[in-house]
Amino acid sequence: MGKMKKRFSFVLATLMSLSLVLSACGGSKDSAEGGSGSADSKPVELIWYTIGTPQKDVDKVMAEVSKYTKEKINATIKMKMIDWGDYAQKMQVNVASGEPMDIIFTSAGGFDYVQNARKGAFYKLDDLIEKYGQDLKKTIDPAFLSGSKVDGHNYGIPANKELPQQEVWRFNKNLLDKYKLDISNVRSLDSLEPLLKTIKEKENGVTPFSMDKQYVPYVPYDYIIQNLPMAVKLDTKDYKIVNILETPEMKEALTTMHKYYKAGYVSAEAATTGSTNDLTTSGKWFLDRAQTQPLADNAWSQSYGYPVVSTPASDAIITNTSVQGSIMAISANSEHPEKAMEFLNLLNTDPVLRNMVDSGIEGEHYKKVNDKHIENLPASKSYDMPSYSLGNNMLLYLNQNDPDNKWDEFKKFNAAGKNSPILSFNFDSSKVSSELAAVQNVKEQFWAALMTGTLDPATNLDKAIAKFKEAGLDKVISEAQSQLDAWKANGGK
Repeated sequence: MGKMKKRFSFVLATLMSLSLVLSACGGSKDSAEGGSGSADSKPVELIWYTIGTPQKDVDKVMAEVSKYTKEKINATIKMKMIDWGDYAQKMQVNVASGEPMDIIFTSAGGFDYVQNARKGAFYKLDDLIEKYGQDLKKTIDPAFLSGSKVDGHNYGIPANKELPQQEVWRFNKNLLDKYKLDISNVRSLDSLEPLLKTIKEKENGVTPFSMDKQYVPYVPYDYIIQNLPMAVKLDTKDYKIVNILETPEMKEALTTMHKYYKAGYVSAEAATTGSTNDLTTSGKWFLDRAQTQPLADNAWSQSYGYPVVSTPASDAIITNTSVQGSIMAISANSEHPEKAMEFLNLLNTDPVLRNMVDSGIEGEHYKKVNDKHIENLPASKSYDMPSYSLGNNMLLYLNQNDPDNKWDEFKKFNAAGKNSPILSFNFDSSKVSSELAAVQNVKEQFWAALMTGTLDPATNLDKAIAKFKEAGLDKVISEAQSQLDAWKANGGK
């Protein structure tokens, strides 16, 4: 498992709509043409856009992947990685401009899956799954395939991984041990302060609280659209959608974040930082927050090359974000949708391919310890991939310290998760698309700076709330509330 992290404008939205109208015939034509050719035909090159810090050896590994996929399905793979903080914006531009692509990483929080499916960015996969995806249907937890449907249709193949979303505080264990710091009572944002203070005073050159511009303080709400200020409280009785910026929980969290920022615990560039990969590579960090899964500490430690430990920051909640947390869609503009589905079927069912995509080349990036376990080699630093975004995790080799029953532990974790009150509710924003685009623009002005503590909420929170209202947030919330009420009245369907 890798680093589990993660601009929209009216102009781009307009361009995207135009490009998708023009591209609609392309998908139909390819589907009608049927198969992708005989075994001796020229291999199809599939272009795969995915999230994560671009890796030095990605082309080298994809060359080896392509040898394998050419033999299996007569296709080669070209992977293009876009860094965490830039992914959503650059993919909006790519889709709007008609950039050639076949496979696209999408999620609730990264290049929004539901919204882009409804806009026509992704190919409808129902028929392709039936024709080319029977193997993956037997492999992936049915909850992922059903939970990732949009208006009754599948537009992507979700990764088979942890089902609930649980936030944890992660710590560089070397620094915990050095200063004999106790994390047994750490849970809330405020509880971090004594530890952060120690590191700030005693460790020059270390970032006490590491974060990028995607960071949002945890509050016990489920967002209608990830990272926009519309949410429902997890213990709701009335299913009321609120502006998260007006809640006492978020106001308190933002005040604490600004205090941490002023104390120097947070990087001065946090609000504009696209990735903290340099910190995890160097070990020059003490604390961050991440989404976890069973035995995550082992995976992080193996990936970074030094010990990482974590402690819960939230309960394990099954949300739309977690069910739709990692999906591979086929572009509506793909020239090879059937071949792309063949590849996704293979990726999610073939351990050889899945492990090569995840860990690189055996003998260069990793070595096998036994039939189930591997050890990273020094060259793995040049191919350190976010496992969660690359397909069926339960096909992966185990890290050295993982027990043989790791994937059984995943199944237990999945079964124990609690459902969000709005699980499976997907907001249709088509009636308020112009307002939502304006809200997105306001978000770009205020969101990251507020969430990272860069802006003082005492003088900026009311300004941000007013700007969101001017952009039409209340109208968006009203439309979402109307749909949520109808969804609830229909038994949550």
